[in-house]
Amino acid sequence: MHWVITIYLLLMNLAGLLLMWADKEKAKARAYRIPEKRLFLTAVLGGSAGSIMGMYLFRHKTRHWYFVVGMPLILFVQIAACVTIAALQSRW
Repeated sequence: MHWVITIYLLLMNLAGLLLMWADKEKAKARAYRIPEKRLFLTAVLGGSAGSIMGMYLFRHKTRHWYFVVGMPLILFVQIAACVTIAALQSRW
């Protein structure tokens, strides 16, 4: 079961990274952009680390405070939830 979660998280983080890259390319080309809510949804669904890497690797959305604060906050909440779940499971 753990391998399913690992593969899911790897795919979501790859998706977050690729969405940041694709949106940056679209911004440079002045093309139709990826909606910000889709970028955040990908992060919330498990792709926060990949989204953060994409932000700084491609220098994209780093001037928007809600991305600079929001993406790490999402990651922090996800890590805290995982630690809490692990702690609760070890009690049983």
